[in-house]
Amino acid sequence: MSELEQILTIVGLGLITLLTRGFFLLPRRELPMPGWLHRGLKYAPLAALAAVIAPELVMKQGELIDTLLDARLPAIAVALVWFYLRGRGVLGTILVGMAVYLPLHIGLGW
Repeated sequence: MSELEQILTIVGLGLITLLTRGFFLLPRRELPMPGWLHRGLKYAPLAALAAVIAPELVMKQGELIDTLLDARLPAIAVALVWFYLRGRGVLGTILVGMAVYLPLHIGLGW
């Protein structure tokens, strides 16, 4: 690519980014949103989080876990039990899961 093409590409990408991010700020009145879209957007953060975390829980170095001697599995089980029995608190779930994971991973080498 020539220097001019690089500059035009950067400017073009910047304009596209500005337009797409500013799309909801530009209108003078609120844009109507269908009810089904509004309901669906409530679940988008949870779906994105699950898509990022799930592979980390069941895969190791790009392959599915092939043994039960993996510290993540008991940590997940204990964290899920804590989550459902103790009022669905996120911080407690993380702390309990890590309290199980770290001794198994560091202490036993799982």
